[in-house]
Amino acid sequence: MRLLSISSGKVMPLFGSHHPNYKSVASAINKESISNLNNPVPVEITRLGVAGDEQADPSVHGGLEKAIYVYPVEHYAFWNELLTRETKKLVNLPLGAFGENFTIEGLLETGVYIGDRIQIGDLEFTVVKLREPCFKFNAKMGYKGAAKAMLQSGFSGWYLRVNQMGTLTVGLDIKVIPGQRVTSIADQNKTLFNRGNQKNLWD
Repeated sequence: MRLLSISSGKVMPLFGSHHPNYKSVASAINKESISNLNNPVPVEITRLGVAGDEQADPSVHGGLEKAIYVYPVEHYAFWNELLTRETKKLVNLPLGAFGENFTIEGLLETGVYIGDRIQIGDLEFTVVKLREPCFKFNAKMGYKGAAKAMLQSGFSGWYLRVNQMGTLTVGLDIKVIPGQRVTSIADQNKTLFNRGNQKNLWD
C-alpha cells in the first residue's frame, strides 16, 4: 500500500448540461497532480488538507472532517472503460481526475473502516466517511450517469481527518491501524445505494 499522487485544485466554473437549473457551477473538482512518482515534490499537509487546495462548497467538501479525499488507483480502469464506452471517445483519466487529493494503491473500500487510522510517513489521518457523488461529478466526467455508476460500483473513495500535520512525499508506504472496525466504507456505500439515495444525481 502506498501513496502514488497528491493533487490540488482551485475553485473555478464547471460547465455541463448535467443539472436542470444550472449551466455552470463553482467547483474545485478539477484537480491536478502536483506530486507524483515522476515528480516527487514534497507537499505540505495542514489540518484542512493539502496546502493551497480549495473547495467551492465547504458544507459537503473540505473542513476538518473532510480534509483529504482519497481514491484508489485500482478503480481507474473501470472508469476509463465505462467512459470510453458511454462517451464514444477514448478516455484515459489522469491522476486526480475524481477530485481526490491522494491517489493510492493497495487499499480499497472493502478494507478500510470508519475510525481506522492511516499512517503515511510521519503523518497520521483518521477515516471519516465515504464520498457521496453529486451532479458536479457528472459534469466533471462528461457523463450524466457517472454519479449513479459510482454508487452502484461502490468505487467511492473516502475522506480523512488530519491528526498529524507535516510534509508528505509520494511513494511512501501506507499503514492502517484498525479502529473498532464496525462499518467499512464498502458497507456505507451499500447502505447508501440500498436507501435509493438518488438526490442530485439527475440521471
